[in-house]
Amino acid sequence: MNAANDNTARKGLREWWAIPPRSGMQRLIFPWEYRHVRAFGIVRIVGGLVAVTAGLICLSYAAYGWAAFFLVVGTLSLAAGYWELTIARSQPPPA
Repeated sequence: MNAANDNTARKGLREWWAIPPRSGMQRLIFPWEYRHVRAFGIVRIVGGLVAVTAGLICLSYAAYGWAAFFLVVGTLSLAAGYWELTIARSQPPPA
């Protein structure tokens, strides 16, 4: 009845953010996103391609402001997706 408290659950937001353990710039990724980093990287790349396509369509209709917006958003999304895929490649395979 008087056993030691074996509760290993982390308490608080700071401890929750540390699960799973990551280092450096990888701490910028949400924990639930980091657990499925390959899938989120692919989704970001697909979204980036859609945004770049929308930017090119806007560019063909001479809507330069919207074209710049979509091209910037698409480029940033493609870069983030590539970064997440490189993180996924650097992880060891699941046991």
